[in-house]
Amino acid sequence: MKKVLVAGTTGYLGKYVVQEFKKQGYWTRALARNTAMIESLSEYIDEKFIGKVTDPNSLTGICKDIDIVFSSIGITKQKDGLTYMDVDYQGNLNLLEEAKKEGISKFIYVSVFNAEKMSHLKGIHAKVRFEDELKKSRLNFSIIYPNGFFSDMLEYLQMAKKGRGYVFGSGENKINPIHGEDLAEVCANAVKDDESEIKVGGVDLLTHNEILTTAFESLGKKVKIIKIPIWIRNLFLATLRIFTSVKTYGPLEFFMTVLAMDMIAPTYGKHHLKDFFFENINID
Repeated sequence: MKKVLVAGTTGYLGKYVVQEFKKQGYWTRALARNTAMIESLSEYIDEKFIGKVTDPNSLTGICKDIDIVFSSIGITKQKDGLTYMDVDYQGNLNLLEEAKKEGISKFIYVSVFNAEKMSHLKGIHAKVRFEDELKKSRLNFSIIYPNGFFSDMLEYLQMAKKGRGYVFGSGENKINPIHGEDLAEVCANAVKDDESEIKVGGVDLLTHNEILTTAFESLGKKVKIIKIPIWIRNLFLATLRIFTSVKTYGPLEFFMTVLAMDMIAPTYGKHHLKDFFFENINID
């Protein structure tokens, strides 16, 4: 039985990944900052490893007897004084160094679709830098490039709950986000996949107007979409860059950049966004 280390178990994707690896018959070790964070996933975890990716000393031995390392480590909102470079780059690099010591058979890392086109963004820059380190490591690897998570689309649902949604430009740029359960299958299947880079999205290819319309309809509300000219977006981002911290600016910069470009990835899975919205209409 092959053994896998799952880093990022407490995130949206990680909880699905640890379940999928267990479903496929792998022995699983899960990394967490404390036991309570992964208590709800105990039935899918064979061994818990308590440590912090930002503290290399706490990771000693984390890859011992491990065959595959999976990491979706990254921050969506900066907190605890940590930066993207601290976590998305250095944290994953600390894991990689432990993996190299033990000579694991494969390292699977989750990045972002179109990362090469957005490497000027601070959060994406940190991911791309780690990708470079992984490619130079001489380990067998797969980098997964998902086209946004369903959980990210909850921003649209929140806008709809407030009675109005916003898009940039015409709102006709397209995206096909993917459900965590579908993406988890792709990640686990990557163990046996020969592809070093796997780009993937969900089965629904939608414009931002269509996503907002779906969100309003799931709530039974009248559709109200406000279209913001691209020049206002550019001015807003420039102002944020000057007057706010990276903690505030980073997530907004990423979100507003994605809204203004096509993000169309190869399709996979069975879950539909409209069903996800219906399942989450009561979540604040």
